[in-house]
Amino acid sequence: MGSTFFSLHYHLVFSTKERRPFIKPEWQPRLHSYLGGIIKGMNSVPEIVGGVEDHVHILASLRPVHRLADVLRDLKKESSAWAKDNFDRRFTWQEGYAAFTVSPPATDSVRRYIATQDAHHRKHSFVDELKELLDSAGIEFDEKYLL
Repeated sequence: MGSTFFSLHYHLVFSTKERRPFIKPEWQPRLHSYLGGIIKGMNSVPEIVGGVEDHVHILASLRPVHRLADVLRDLKKESSAWAKDNFDRRFTWQEGYAAFTVSPPATDSVRRYIATQDAHHRKHSFVDELKELLDSAGIEFDEKYLL
């Protein structure tokens, strides 16, 4: 084949340290925009970034050259430093993350899901949400690691 073709969409989820409500509504859009900018800086596409006060969801199209662990490390490191410098010196992300591949036909559904996080979390806790995401992806987990 004379060229490289790919479609690599990921739904990424990670939380603040101990799920503390660090992400205040007044600067949440700026954090989401900053996270999107980091992804753009990786020559990739942030399709949507959303979340609530204690975690974020990102739908991103990444390139084949990216290692997922490196992408998450850089997202967390750069955004944590930015949030500390601009808003809250105590800000930090929790270790770990959840990452799910998303087929092209499912991207609109995931985009809507991320866009409606505020409404979703009026009814569901983050832990319940994460359990549902892991179950639907067929990922086995030990609940003690969700806390």
